[in-house]
Amino acid sequence: MATFHLELVAPDKLTFSGEVDQIDVPGLEGDFGVFAQHAATVSLLRPGIITVYAGGQQTKFVVMGGFIEVSPQGTVTVLADAAATAADFDRAALTARIAEMETSIKSMPQGSLLDNAIEKLDHFKQVNTHLQGTAMH
Repeated sequence: MATFHLELVAPDKLTFSGEVDQIDVPGLEGDFGVFAQHAATVSLLRPGIITVYAGGQQTKFVVMGGFIEVSPQGTVTVLADAAATAADFDRAALTARIAEMETSIKSMPQGSLLDNAIEKLDHFKQVNTHLQGTAMH
């Protein structure tokens, strides 16, 4: 299987760099996969799980938004707002953030800002649910 180079970068560190077979990412408009020779693409990411497949193994990373670029040369760069392996992700901080968001939503007036806040809260809850499921397996 053909491979390509992936860099997963967060503001505080280079989370992953290496040759991979495939990645699955949480795009803003839905999840999608990237293989070698994928068309050049730029997409926003929602909070979610990136699965990296390399050498018959898979590694899961939690990202809290950002974007992905597949270059015309075939390299892939993910610039994440925050990123960590699923095993290293601070679930207590995520739970606290969800509680803060739930509290702030209660006092927001109707409108697009409230709609956006609810959508973002839903994404954070999905990540939390996935991490709970991952911890049990």
